[in-house]
Amino acid sequence: MEKVKDENSKTRILEAATALFAQKGFDGTSIREICKKANVNLCMISYYWGGKQELYQGIIENLIEKQIEYSKSFLDLNKNPKDMSVDECINLLITIADKFVDFFYTNISTDLIVLLLKEQQKPDFLAQSPVLDYMKAVVARILNKDVNDRLVIFKTLFMLSQVNSPRILPAFSLRQLGQKEFTKEDIKIIK
Repeated sequence: MEKVKDENSKTRILEAATALFAQKGFDGTSIREICKKANVNLCMISYYWGGKQELYQGIIENLIEKQIEYSKSFLDLNKNPKDMSVDECINLLITIADKFVDFFYTNISTDLIVLLLKEQQKPDFLAQSPVLDYMKAVVARILNKDVNDRLVIFKTLFMLSQVNSPRILPAFSLRQLGQKEFTKEDIKIIK
């Protein structure tokens, strides 16, 4: 029972910190505010992360961990795309894109989107996601290019931006639809 309580505390802290960092920024958010919003003792942040900077990084790491765990249901990150046929890679890329829509629209809050958009504006930001790296490798195999080729990088980013754009640009999607959330039918259309 104690483990469940601890995990609930950790989740509440991550959610509260994400919301506050998105609203007020890193410097404008205090550990005390996060703990108050999460309804946890101040020492819990030290227990899980050590401090505010580590908690901030923990939000990104938590997202990547969720993404990796989710991808295990449809992807073998140890299988090298170079060992697959182009047709296998095309089918796999379709599956990845389809599953990314599911993941993005069910696991990423508006607050996390705001936080990630702010984070990527920093000059030292580098997205290190094994799933993104794997997708790049699949695209590279399809195009018969190196994974660091500019065309591969742009094609991968363009595909991801197509998946993400309705959520990132609510004025061009939700507001035009006259609703606050995407319905299952909307997500089906996006796919």
